[in-house]
Amino acid sequence: MAEELDKVDVVVVGTGWAGGIVSAELAKAGKNVVALEKGEEKVRSDYIGVKDELRFDNRYDIMQNLKGDTVTSRNEIDETALPIRSPQTMQIGIDTGGASVHWAGATYRYWPYEFEMRSQTIERYGEEKIPDEMNLQDWGITYEEMEPYYEMWEDTCGIGGEQDPLAPERNKPWPNPPMKETPSLKLFKDAASNLGLHPYQLAAGNMTENYENPDGEQLNACMYCSYCTRHGCDFDAKSDPIATVIKTANRHDNFELRHRSNARRVLYDEDENRATGVLYVDENSGEEFEQPADVVVLAAFAFSNNRLLMLSDIGEQYDPETEEGTLGRNFNGQYNHAFHGATGFFENEKFNLYMGAGALGATLSDYAADNFDHSDLDFIGGGAIELRQYGFAAISSSNNVPEGTPGWGKEYKDKSLHYAYRTLTIWYTANAMSYSHNYVDLDPNYSDEYGDPLLRVTYKFGDNERNIAQFGIERCTEIMEEMGADIVEPGSVPEEFNHSYTGGHYTGGVVMGDDPETSVVNSYLQMWDVDNLFVVGGSAFPQHGGHHPTPTIGALAYRAAEGIQMYMDEEQGQLVQANSRSRRV
Repeated sequence: MAEELDKVDVVVVGTGWAGGIVSAELAKAGKNVVALEKGEEKVRSDYIGVKDELRFDNRYDIMQNLKGDTVTSRNEIDETALPIRSPQTMQIGIDTGGASVHWAGATYRYWPYEFEMRSQTIERYGEEKIPDEMNLQDWGITYEEMEPYYEMWEDTCGIGGEQDPLAPERNKPWPNPPMKETPSLKLFKDAASNLGLHPYQLAAGNMTENYENPDGEQLNACMYCSYCTRHGCDFDAKSDPIATVIKTANRHDNFELRHRSNARRVLYDEDENRATGVLYVDENSGEEFEQPADVVVLAAFAFSNNRLLMLSDIGEQYDPETEEGTLGRNFNGQYNHAFHGATGFFENEKFNLYMGAGALGATLSDYAADNFDHSDLDFIGGGAIELRQYGFAAISSSNNVPEGTPGWGKEYKDKSLHYAYRTLTIWYTANAMSYSHNYVDLDPNYSDEYGDPLLRVTYKFGDNERNIAQFGIERCTEIMEEMGADIVEPGSVPEEFNHSYTGGHYTGGVVMGDDPETSVVNSYLQMWDVDNLFVVGGSAFPQHGGHHPTPTIGALAYRAAEGIQMYMDEEQGQLVQANSRSRRV
């Protein structure tokens, strides 16, 4: 029998950017907030002096253990999905700060077109441009409405960048200057400019100078040590929730963070149509607790947000056969096709690639969103072309060998040493569209250690994804050839998704919009069906943008926090009026 605890104003599930921002903003507003984190407590001192490629890059020390809790995956509706158990093919962040601690720092805003992709595509090209099976929809919010929330997140994080020459002019400058331009990045920019493109320095959550954010949190200048992605930062030099919003929330006595607290259900009063709290397990003791709250916020990873709602029987499960229901619909992500581009090997150039940072890079937007004419192209959408200097350590640099090189022996040793710092890769991170056949639901065959069904992912590529990948490969190859690489190896387009969830960017299933027939939450991420339940995070994306999702997750979290305060302080019900043309009856 679960022990019922004292009621609080708000209970938040998850402590990444989404949960951390909501917790900090509501604690600052005087609300009594309890945040539940499934993983261990981590503080900055846990990462100081830990430069361990084997531990973090190869053994995935700060990723979720998949033995008991994972997802199952399949391509076709009539297949039996199988569990993903290997950290090499599934990396989900855990512990304080979640995946936001091991993010690289690359910062892009989504384009105005991406928030209104369906309506703008129809306006420019006609509705026939959209394939019948593609569930393309607008977000229910515009770029202009999103910009203030982007600014809030960027100010909190101290993002350093420069104006993209093709993007809308910013209302205010980036909080910090851009990162340093290295020889490899200059080579990329010069080549792109020679081709008539518009390169610029990638905006970064890696600090370019000491910075104090609006909450008074101090961030330190990056040392370009290269231990960013899959690592926690030593020096508070990478924006993450531990350095910013969790630290801010913890300054308030009305905030409590409980670790090793595994949320299993949203408590729901069907008669009152209200969420009443969260049922969770203290994994230190095995005890179950009910945490009552006036407002419940699910702010976990996209997988967990979907699964918690389904386990709690809240929302109408999407059925791909009838295409009715909304929960689980439009599940998506930047899968392996997002990283196809071109790799170049240089014989007479050697770059200092052992130094770097997660978002030390150059990029261009000529092929992003709808910045180029799609009239005669067999896809819609676009993405960013990037060259990043993450920093190669000993193990990762040994993989820099041309195709056809043996995996062992003298030739492998000679080439791995020769090309260790002579290898550059350009990526095209493209839009990934949503389709009627891609969704998530509860698996009927596999369960976790508590006997609860695992989340099942049904995902296969659409023609749009294959075609846009091939387009990106060709553009990246052109740039790499212009850079003068002696060997250029274009990427390849896979026939089908291979169940490798290594990118960490998964979205949808609890999508936002202005129409309850095609969305689960409104533009404040408030559930249409349950007024006091907010679902915050990448699970809200109707389709995946052509850039990395973290800044948009952060911006939406600030908007959600604003909405929760309005809901509580002004005793409002639904904060957004539904599209009256398809309101449920």
